[in-house]
Amino acid sequence: MKLTRLYVSGRDIGVNVSVTETTRERMRGLLGRDHLPLDEALLIKRCWSVHTFGMGFAIDVLFLDRHQRVVAIHRDVPKRRMLFNLRATQTLELPAGSAGRHQLSVGASLVLKAST
Repeated sequence: MKLTRLYVSGRDIGVNVSVTETTRERMRGLLGRDHLPLDEALLIKRCWSVHTFGMGFAIDVLFLDRHQRVVAIHRDVPKRRMLFNLRATQTLELPAGSAGRHQLSVGASLVLKAST
């Protein structure tokens, strides 16, 4: 996976984002992890639906369009749920509460910059 940094409205919000690059990485997602640290997120490319079956913790799910604009936010998604958004081309998964903590909203443009 490629590691990037998340910027919102030009500011670094202190979140490192792992970006899936292969089908296997997309299929695995966050499965097998027991938590997601507050300063980490997962961007799943070519993805308009996610599930939380097999996960033991809640997450915030942001659906993004091809320009990395937020088209939908689902907060505190518990285990055993399925979500989809036909307008989305990618999905950003964050620790539960992160969308509120970082004041993310529908319409926000996200920028990912390579970590140094």
